[in-house]
Amino acid sequence: MLNLKKLVIASGNKGKLREIGMLLAPLEIEVVPQSAFNVTEIDEPHPTFVENALAKARHASRQTGLPALADDSGICVNALKGAPGVFSARYAGEPKSDQRNNMKLVETLETSADRSAYYYCVIVLLRHAEDPQPVIADGSWHGEIISEPRGDGGFGYDPHFLLPEFDRTAAELDMNTKNTISHRGKALAKLIEILRS
Repeated sequence: MLNLKKLVIASGNKGKLREIGMLLAPLEIEVVPQSAFNVTEIDEPHPTFVENALAKARHASRQTGLPALADDSGICVNALKGAPGVFSARYAGEPKSDQRNNMKLVETLETSADRSAYYYCVIVLLRHAEDPQPVIADGSWHGEIISEPRGDGGFGYDPHFLLPEFDRTAAELDMNTKNTISHRGKALAKLIEILRS
């Protein structure tokens, strides 16, 4: 596992690719997006984050012949019993739109007193497409949903995701801070620990 030299990232999301690339840089692993191999995005029909991440990693590895890393992540709102969850990217339907997703979430929570929410991320690393022992790491990041967007960094629900201890939204954080405390940052830190050990 430690001899990984090249890794395909099973995502077309530029924000995710940037974050993952930065966090894996110290391991000196060449990180290549699946688009470089013309790997198409696949459906994510599964009800859990881990199943979707596994499906994406397996697909990318099968298409490229390389080890593959995939994450599946989303925002889970307590008042909505964990929704939008695995449907976070398509919460407001197709085509995917951060703006419409955020509008729908804010409208849905309009009358709710409970605004608590958390981002959740599962990362799966496969050495090859038929790897029977995938490396799996996860992380969560707790905050609350605010009605008015703040900040222009990040992506997804970040402008509406307030971190009370910072009095900032995820979109107002600098990239280094975000990478240290975010759900994806925590999951990748666990993964890196596994790879180093």
